[in-house]
Amino acid sequence: MQPIPGIHHITAIASDPQANVDFYRNLLGQRLVKKTINFDDPGTYHFYYGDKTGSPGTIMTFFPWPQARRGMVGNGEIGACAYTISSESVSYWQERLAKYNVATSKMETRFGAAALPFRDRDGMALELIVKDEPTPYQFWKDGPIPAKHALRGFHSVTLWVAEAEKTAALLTEKMGYQLVGQEENRWRFQGLPGEMGIYVDLLVDPKRPYGRMGAGSVHHVAFRAYDDSEQLEYQHSLSKAGFGVTPIKDRQYFHSIYFRSPGGILFEIATDPPGFSLDERVAELGQSLKLPSWLEPHRQEIESILPSFTLKPFTEEDPQEPVHA
Repeated sequence: MQPIPGIHHITAIASDPQANVDFYRNLLGQRLVKKTINFDDPGTYHFYYGDKTGSPGTIMTFFPWPQARRGMVGNGEIGACAYTISSESVSYWQERLAKYNVATSKMETRFGAAALPFRDRDGMALELIVKDEPTPYQFWKDGPIPAKHALRGFHSVTLWVAEAEKTAALLTEKMGYQLVGQEENRWRFQGLPGEMGIYVDLLVDPKRPYGRMGAGSVHHVAFRAYDDSEQLEYQHSLSKAGFGVTPIKDRQYFHSIYFRSPGGILFEIATDPPGFSLDERVAELGQSLKLPSWLEPHRQEIESILPSFTLKPFTEEDPQEPVHA
């Protein structure tokens, strides 16, 4: 069984679909690679953003529930999601975020790398972290960001936990991560070098209260399995270790298993194939609503209850309310 190479995708909760698309597509320059629905709640969109093809390690997904109550992050949740940028892009992103009225926090330095914290329209904590090593992301040339400043896939997720040891044991003993550093109450674990989203940070605070899920909350983080056979090995290994692993679920564009970390955070292991070009050509990704075959007979009903939104031209700058980090 190979070690987990890194993050496959991150799934979060949003409120307004239009604001979500405007932020991640038009501001951050992530391609909307798939517009589908929440298979467990067909009246809700499921948006997938990523690089040109939606490569594993670039995919941020959202369930946008209009009028959803704002969540409150705490222990047992993911406290921040980070993208990779180049060192020459820091000032570009500071200026771009300011242009769109997105407040940024003071630059930080973690394990020798600069980090720029900010929040999306629902208050979800995001970070841009400098890492100049090449990553295998695929640049989306039709997006609004120049190639040299484009987000280069995920850098890391930060898990908020009351204690580190049990989650650390899961990452290192069962998932193949390596502990590569510790700064005060932040522990860093690394997957396979050269991949995207290879870092998992544990931020430890036993006095911090537990969070409340809502808009702006990260629902779960998914880790990569190269194929179905490897995922099956992880399912057996984790079950044997006492984790309550779910049966394999068909998510159309990948297959998934789920379980809870010792700190209460929902983990998923998702396969790389079949990918987002399963039902759309790469040039047409995200342009039409895609439904799984078992929901296709209900398309008219589903489309009638989904809220409308538009993919605005990149030259159109819609004034936004300030976002405070």
